[in-house]
Amino acid sequence: MTATPTTATRLARRRLAAFGILLAIAAGLMMFSSSPVLMDLQRGIAFAFRPVQGAIDAGLSTVGGVIGAAASIDRLRSENQALHEENDRLRIENRLSTSIRKENDELTALLQLRSDLGHETVAATVIARDPAEFRRVVVLDRGTDDGIEKGDAVIAAGGALAGQVIELGPNYAHVLLLSDSSSVVAGGLSSDGARGEVTGQLASVLSMRNIDATSEVILGDEVLTAGIELAGGIRSPFPGGLLIGAVVDVRRDPNEVVQTAFVEPAADLERLVHVLVITSYEGGLPDPGLEPIPCEPAEGGALPGGEQPCFTPSPES
Repeated sequence: MTATPTTATRLARRRLAAFGILLAIAAGLMMFSSSPVLMDLQRGIAFAFRPVQGAIDAGLSTVGGVIGAAASIDRLRSENQALHEENDRLRIENRLSTSIRKENDELTALLQLRSDLGHETVAATVIARDPAEFRRVVVLDRGTDDGIEKGDAVIAAGGALAGQVIELGPNYAHVLLLSDSSSVVAGGLSSDGARGEVTGQLASVLSMRNIDATSEVILGDEVLTAGIELAGGIRSPFPGGLLIGAVVDVRRDPNEVVQTAFVEPAADLERLVHVLVITSYEGGLPDPGLEPIPCEPAEGGALPGGEQPCFTPSPES
């Protein structure tokens, strides 16, 4: 439907009137806003609401700070966990490195010892220990297949005597350590050569008994295997000159003809890992084809009870 000229004129007048009213209102507001009274009123309202606005701003700042702190704590926790894991890894690597270095040093020392010892040897590793409280026996990972025989001497780093093979199989050997109470070795003091029987004790020190009372036993004096040889080819089960330990105490009795020394073992018997087994030394009794020799003292001394390889004749002999 098309508007008539009269209707169009009315619409135009209404729009013009509305525009004029809006223009008048805008001009009035502009004039009124510049009024000093209104400006004072605006300032008063702003002053009155300033604490509220400050509190709102502080609250928003606090909320933002809490959110930021939570994010920082979470980040620090993750970084701390990562540092702990890295520290644990480095600690394990350092422990392994120390263990490998120690093992390498021990093996190097044994290889050097093997070249200087003058005996044929077999390198072996301790793989087990006798769990009994009163026994000091270790098990090696070498046996008869490697040329080891019963009675062979076992030494640790530095040429220190550790013990003697007492039982073995194709791929294992049981070693009686010096600290076992049944172990007896003929020892001699390095200072004057005085001899005695070095016996094992469950304590950390060994006992060197039956030392001539006229000998002066010096603290710190080294005790070596005596390596005694008697007539008829009878020899001590241990080659001479192997280091047993050092004297740490002496017990003298004025009424006795002998004295006792206490010896700290040179080998760390409780922590043995790598050892050498001497396979070329032939100690003990002579060859079976030779006539046995009675157990009588010979010039130069006799073997102690624990090293006595000779025989005691029966009354009928």
